[in-house]
Amino acid sequence: MTAPTPLVRDRALALSSEELPAYLYDLTALREHAAAVRAALPERVELYYAAKANPEPEVLAALQPYVHGYEVSSGGELAHVGKAVPGSPLAFGGPGKTPAELASALELGVERFHVESVYELHMLADLAVRRVPGRRIAVLPRFNLPVGDGALDGVSLAMGGRPTPFGLDPGQADDVVRLLTDSTYPQLELRGVHAHLASGLEAAEQLAVASSIVSWSAGLAARHHIALREVVIGGGMAVDYAAPERRFDWAAYGAGLERFTAAHPGLTLRIEPGRALTAYCGWYATEVLDVKHSHGEEFAVVRGGTHHLRTPATKGHDQPCTVLPSDAPWPHPWPRSAARGDRVTLTGQLCTPKDLLARGVPATGLRAGDRVAFGLAGAYAWNISHHDFLMHPRPGFHFLGGTKEG
Repeated sequence: MTAPTPLVRDRALALSSEELPAYLYDLTALREHAAAVRAALPERVELYYAAKANPEPEVLAALQPYVHGYEVSSGGELAHVGKAVPGSPLAFGGPGKTPAELASALELGVERFHVESVYELHMLADLAVRRVPGRRIAVLPRFNLPVGDGALDGVSLAMGGRPTPFGLDPGQADDVVRLLTDSTYPQLELRGVHAHLASGLEAAEQLAVASSIVSWSAGLAARHHIALREVVIGGGMAVDYAAPERRFDWAAYGAGLERFTAAHPGLTLRIEPGRALTAYCGWYATEVLDVKHSHGEEFAVVRGGTHHLRTPATKGHDQPCTVLPSDAPWPHPWPRSAARGDRVTLTGQLCTPKDLLARGVPATGLRAGDRVAFGLAGAYAWNISHHDFLMHPRPGFHFLGGTKEG
């Protein structure tokens, strides 16, 4: 369901034209969803939130009771998340970490480091000796593992299973394990293995990939006669923008993970979802400025656009939306522009034909002054957008259902 919740609908209609566009987040809905996800997971499966999906402090705080920690992928995210949810466990991932970022992470007491290369391993070891002498640092090398049977064919976003800049080649695994277990770097502790291979996978596909990761990791541990305490199987749970009523099957996924943990009694699994936790709690609400007829088609121009909500342009889809007719009287002496047909393409204010939010929307009678609420805007929306293009005003932000509402 992407129709706005009652809290969001009421706020979208109550805001003045000058207060639009606005991002509206239903924190009550977010907490309910996060609680359901947590309840579906077995005891030895940890849930970390990938902060890159939506780092708003109010969102991070709302998730805090339901997650074991947060995954960050830059020095900026590290500082931001540490301030928003102080004391929460953090895992530092991402390729291309700089010495300054690693030093900051060490000094801030980051719980785990997802190491992406042998170079990064050397750098982390050197910095650990100089910045936090006497402390052992938990390391989970990230491996770009092969996955058979076409498991990643056709996925929307692949970070592994093929040549990519992410993680270590599996051919380096034995050397990396030796570096972490033969006293070369006593300041580093091999805590486990990390592998995030793809995004956009349904539960059955996720379980197939997770099975490959766990089996490969168990084989590596057996070969070196070591015990791996943790295996991170990544995030990337599917969110379907074309069929938003379809949700990732967390119950089936949890049941599958239960089988993995039962087969490996000493192992903790960790997942790092982002989009699948927060996408459904956010809406981008705006107002129709004009309805135009062009070469047999109809276009509604709304306040804002893809410089605020880049998701449809990035993924090449139509953002799910709900039209909210306005009861406010038309304030102008000229006629109110309105749709003549039953399908309208919604565009923004940018001077580019790529500023498309949704095409062919069923919107009979859509008029200037009506409101539109774009759903699935709780992840990879505002934070990935090109905010300053054409220098339009930034949207408002309203966090509903919290102790303090904005």
